[in-house]
Amino acid sequence: MSDRTLVKMTFPGIARSASLARRWVADVLTAAGHQDVDGARLITSELFANAVLHTGSGRAGGLVTIEVFEIGHALARIEVIDEVPPLREPSNGDCGGRGLRLVHESSIRWGIRAMPPRRNSVWVEVSTLMVLGASEYSGWSDGAAASAREAPSANVHS
Repeated sequence: MSDRTLVKMTFPGIARSASLARRWVADVLTAAGHQDVDGARLITSELFANAVLHTGSGRAGGLVTIEVFEIGHALARIEVIDEVPPLREPSNGDCGGRGLRLVHESSIRWGIRAMPPRRNSVWVEVSTLMVLGASEYSGWSDGAAASAREAPSANVHS
């Protein structure tokens, strides 16, 4: 299965750009024929907010770049490029710090890729197939439909 680049865009690193980025990713995937873009929308919001809150993107003149890839008809990869801090486990008293756990639980796979100079890409693969029930998959075997519903999340760094 090959990846196909759908689009790449750079946004100002300000909080209000998160809603523009979220809508942009959803519109791009919908226009490409993907059925369920809610997971992609949620993940885009979280990763964009992390970039603005925790990296140089949130400073004056900061930028966040998003790339959207199609991996077949039912899977998309979203990459948010910026300086991303190392992962840490939140303590019980923290109000934040759980966003990447949400990304982990909402995705098929995800990881972090170093991009010189001093930039990283947080990439996430998310299902864009609306899963209603095995009988609703025309042309799919029951096993393939079950696999789509039960695709495991894995933290994969590359």
